[in-house]
Parts: sequence; C-alpha cells; structure tokens
Amino acid sequence: MNTQKLSINSDQLDAPVVRRTGVLVVGGGPAGVSAAVAAARSGVDVTLVERYSALGGLASGGMVLVLDDMVNGNEITVTGIVDEYVERMARKKLAVYPPVEERRTSQELWNKWGRWGTFNFHSHSNPKPICYAVAFDPDAWKATSIDLVREAGVHLRMHSWFSRPIVDDGVVKGVVVETKAGPQAILADVVIDTTGDIDVASRAGAAHAHDAYLVTLVFRLGGVDTDAAERFEQENPREARAINRRIKRLLGGAWELWWLKTPIPGVVWCNTPHMTGFDGADPESLTNAEFAARDRIEAALDAIRADLPGFQDAYVLDVAQQMGVRQTRLLQGEYVVTKEDVVNRRHFADSVARGRDYYTPYRALLPREVDQLLVAGRHYSATPEAQRMSREIPPCMAQGQATGIAAALAVQKDLLVREVPVDEIQMRMRDQGADPGDRPSANAGTDTGTDTPLEEAH
Repeated sequence: MNTQKLSINSDQLDAPVVRRTGVLVVGGGPAGVSAAVAAARSGVDVTLVERYSALGGLASGGMVLVLDDMVNGNEITVTGIVDEYVERMARKKLAVYPPVEERRTSQELWNKWGRWGTFNFHSHSNPKPICYAVAFDPDAWKATSIDLVREAGVHLRMHSWFSRPIVDDGVVKGVVVETKAGPQAILADVVIDTTGDIDVASRAGAAHAHDAYLVTLVFRLGGVDTDAAERFEQENPREARAINRRIKRLLGGAWELWWLKTPIPGVVWCNTPHMTGFDGADPESLTNAEFAARDRIEAALDAIRADLPGFQDAYVLDVAQQMGVRQTRLLQGEYVVTKEDVVNRRHFADSVARGRDYYTPYRALLPREVDQLLVAGRHYSATPEAQRMSREIPPCMAQGQATGIAAALAVQKDLLVREVPVDEIQMRMRDQGADPGDRPSANAGTDTGTDTPLEEAH
C-alpha cells in the first residue's frame, strides 16, 4: 500500500485562481470526456482540463483503435456516451462494426471481419466469433470529443498539465495546473480524477498500489493493399502464419493479429510492439520505452515490405503521440475489485458501470482518505490482476459517465460524493442511455454481501 501526499491547502495557494466550477474533471481521455459531458448534461457547471492539444487520450493520442469488451454473449452491456461516439463517427464513415446478423461464428464471417478486430478475443474457439466491436479513426475520435464537450457546455482548458491538488482537512477543493502562462488554480466543489494514473488522488494522499503491465507504442502503416494481404492469408494460411510469426518476433511481441484494418482504405493499425519492464509513471522509463519501440518498428519494416504480400509499398504513416500504458497506480478505494469478482461476474448492489460481463461498484470509484474526489478509468480500485481484465476503453467510459452523474448529484444536493444515493446514480445513468449494471445478466454471480479486506486483495 502506498500513499504520496503532494498536495497544498488553500492557505498555501499562491497561483492565480482562473476559474471556479461545480465539477472539475482532470484528464480528457475517454473516461474524462464521458464524466464531463454527463455532469454538464445533469445541469451543473463543469470544467475539463487536459494536458495535450486534443481530447481522446489513448483512443486518439494513443491510437487504441478498436472498441471492445462491450458484449456478454449477444447482449450489449456497455451503452451511453460510447454509443454517441460510434454513431457520430459511423455517419462520417470513420467507424466500422459488424451488423447484427453477422455477429456469430463462421469461417466466412471470420474472413470478412477478423482483420477489423471485431471478434470476441476472450473466446478459445477457432475461428473466434464475430461480435459487436468497433474499428474507428483516431482523428474522428478527437473531433467527436470536441463536439460532445462543446454541445454539453463544458468549459474546456487544454494545454494545462495537472500539478497539485488543493486539499483542506481531507476535502479536495481544486487543483493547480502548469501552463505556458505559469501555474494556475481551478477551484471546484467536486473533482474527478480521470488521468489514467490517479495523479490527483495519489498526490492528495489516497491509498494506492503500483504495478506494471505491457506498454505499446502503436503505429499505422499506409500504402497497404489489404485485399491482397487478406487473400494471401486465406489462400496460404500456413505460410502466412509463419511470416506473421517472424514479423512479430522482430517487433518484439503482439497479440494474435499484429495488424488490423481501419476505416481509411490502405491504412492498417499495428497494435505492437508489446514491451515489458517499463514503468508508465516514470518519465525516464517512458523515454526509454519510446526509443525501444521505435527501434523495433524500424527493424521490422524491411521484413514487412519484403515478406508479406500486400505490404510491399507500406510506409509508416504515423506513430502514436502517447505511449500505450496499461497499468501504473491503482486506487485502493472503499472496495477493491478482485480477479475473482471479474471472473465470477460478481454483481454488486451498488453497481454503476458495466464491462463485458463484469460489474463496477460505486465504492471502487471512491478514495477512502479524501472527500469530494472521484476516480474513473483504468486506475480504478482493483487488484492488478483484476484491472488487466477490466481496463478496456468502453467500460472506462461507463465509469466516467457514472462519476459525472454522481458528482453533479453531490453538487446539486450539497452532499459528500460518498453520500450520494446509488439508486439515483443508476436512475440517471439509464436516463442518459447508459447501463449501470443494476439489473444483472442471467450469468451474473451472486453478491455475497461480503467485502474483500485490503490485505487479502493485495
């Protein structure tokens, strides 16, 4: 268990106060935008701060270009703001997903949809079943994020790098951000930490664990004849597997499919190289990871062009702006979700968000030590093993939407966030088109009503 208190109190504040707001969201990734939009739609004043020049986090800057972990069998379990992204991008032909009638298992459908990444990656069958998942364009995600934020009336401040939380007697009062204009303070009634690494909560003194998993610097290749590449693979499966194995070794690790199609013709997404031994919360380690990834991409490019039909004219179109960090600091909140909770599909009475077939209790979004602070995203309160199974973008967006609603309720009712009635969060989630997981699926596990002690969870 680790805490690192790097906060200041209001008496120590010497940065100019540039804004006072009801709800402040720190981090403009998928969870952060969802939180900000949900809170603003609930009728409170909302400010969103983001360090980069664009919104979207790992969905745009990190180019994680498939939305998955959204189905439990044939049931779509993650809904709400994520649906709005898909619908808006699809209208621009910048999001692709299988129609309902093609979400099943067959070799023909695998040949059609497999290279889009729209399959159940948890399945052990061959071919894997095609399911509801969405391949999308990263710039379309940025544009959609901006549209949603502006339409909701969120006050957006980009180019603002979080520095310190302002905490008075255990209650978060706002944050200090670093900008080109110098340090600036934003005061708020409720703060939501969607930084991905609980930067706010950890510096405010919230208990957390620190672990690591794979990191990936994603890239895209242009100039690819995907029809020729797929035809070769389908007509020469053994030879294609051997070539792809060699390429994956040069890249230094990848999932089963190292390249996937995108909505842009001739452009493929390469979710690789997968690298271990790097700490996504350490700047020197991240720098070293950047060098290592680019070296591997460069080393593999000649072989890709020479060996794989359809790729002879391929070139590196772009490399992700952000390193794909999967795990760093994890909150140890009011409840710590365990691997057993995820595997056994444990349903919680205070569930406010869903993933594939697992549920997120509101308590897992609440720090124990700090009031008026919520967290949402991959750094939520879970053991490292549980987080690795439940950290995909859509469920993180559901968490964001839930915390945005909870924060708005706290402001409107003058409550501590831990006092907000969960049934009201669930009701407003449904009013906003989201599934909070209050109605368990048929295969859900029984909530025993017992909590896992922190010392057992970690």
